[in-house]
Amino acid sequence: MKRLCTIIVFVAYASADCLSQGKVLIAAASDLKFALDSVVAVFKKNNRCTVEVTYGSSGKLFEQISNGAPFDMFFSADIEYPRKLKDKSLTVTDPYIYGVGRLVVWSKKFDVESQGMKALIETGVQKISIANPQHAPYGKRAEETLKFYKMYDTVKGKLVMGENISQAAQFVTTGAAEIGIVAYSLALSPNMKKENGKYYLIPENAHQRLEQAVVITKHGKGNDFAQTFLSFVKSDEAKRVLAHFGFK
Repeated sequence: MKRLCTIIVFVAYASADCLSQGKVLIAAASDLKFALDSVVAVFKKNNRCTVEVTYGSSGKLFEQISNGAPFDMFFSADIEYPRKLKDKSLTVTDPYIYGVGRLVVWSKKFDVESQGMKALIETGVQKISIANPQHAPYGKRAEETLKFYKMYDTVKGKLVMGENISQAAQFVTTGAAEIGIVAYSLALSPNMKKENGKYYLIPENAHQRLEQAVVITKHGKGNDFAQTFLSFVKSDEAKRVLAHFGFK
């Protein structure tokens, strides 16, 4: 009986330790939905504890973390947000660039592969979906792209803005908008591929480079699993997964 009690105490202690140390809470830009879910799935094959990811716009997640939201890691679509957190002493690592994001023009109605940017000014276009440039990096780059091609003034009255890039993609896949400027990583996802839409990869010189970065936050200090997951993100195995979803 004494030995059994010792075993029970040990198991209870081990379980408690797993719960306190074996969980990583991640805030991540919504363009990563499928890419990061895949990275997590590969990671969990050799790591037993929990990884929980909350997706949203980078700007909104930055504000939440700045106000004390209990995330251990932050995967941003724009390196500037992790840099700002570091300047506020709210990180325990330097920003690590895990990939460079790209934008595409996507549509089920128009042949954007052959028309390219010109598809956005077709007569039949009533609504153009982009993410909100106020807090979504992909929305900001979409706006920059429209200005680069001198289209912004022509189409600004047709813009429909999603709260984040995933919602912007949803608008265009469901037909709420005929065409949209969305993340390349989402265009390569199973959800958008099954919609049988077409896309045009926007040249990188049309907007500021979209360097995407991750940090371990102050809340994640001492969480060994957060550090282990960050190390995995830097591995060749994780890089191959990210490359599959269009991240350079």
